[in-house]
Amino acid sequence: MAPEPPAFVRLAAHPLRWSLLSALAGGDLRVRELVERVGEPQNLVSYHLRLLRGGGLVTATRSSFDGRDSYYHLDLGRCAGALAETGAALHPALRPETPPLPEGVAVLFVCTGNSARSPVAEALLRRRTAGKVTVTSAGSHPKAALHPGAVRVLSDEFGIDVAGQRPRHLDTVAGHRFDHVITLCDKVRETCPEFPHHPRRRHWSIPDPAGAREPGSFARTAAEIDTRVRHLLPDLPAPQDSVPQDQEARP
Repeated sequence: MAPEPPAFVRLAAHPLRWSLLSALAGGDLRVRELVERVGEPQNLVSYHLRLLRGGGLVTATRSSFDGRDSYYHLDLGRCAGALAETGAALHPALRPETPPLPEGVAVLFVCTGNSARSPVAEALLRRRTAGKVTVTSAGSHPKAALHPGAVRVLSDEFGIDVAGQRPRHLDTVAGHRFDHVITLCDKVRETCPEFPHHPRRRHWSIPDPAGAREPGSFARTAAEIDTRVRHLLPDLPAPQDSVPQDQEARP
């Protein structure tokens, strides 16, 4: 009797579910945006999203900008584990390889206050790439200082000191070239300006830990951002795919 395909294969092999997973691989999206991406009716898209959520591949969070909306997020960590198990089930030699660190790439993280989520993402990506990626963060309405919770979690959990860093306004980086622009809050996604050289845009719908009442919110947020940063690395463009550096000064 032939063995059954792994659960990931059975779930992801459906053409529409694969299209949804592919769309969410680029960032968090709302149902209506997924409907536009895959060109299928909303009731059908919602049905298959429920199956993906039931399989643990996709999660949903309520939008902090419009509480009537939800953002769907692809759990890349779960997918990576499922893919590794799938490869090993077929042949032990099918193991994922660690991709080389990208170089010569510029990334901008954006949130509203530039006091918690975006500076945490900036610090973690800079560390994960050993400084080989130019990383900046900014806010549409920057606070006067970084949130103490963000400073503390980076120091305690990752050994990164950002105590001397100050939030910056989006206007200060408006003329710079970026290969990737990543928004981390739902509000700023609606107002983030366009940038020269058409960077790749993506959205990470992450609630503001400063507004959470339960303890450990900054630690959980930093852990989620670190997971997303790790899975961002293979998706960063190689230098030869980017706009030449002499076309615009980097920040």
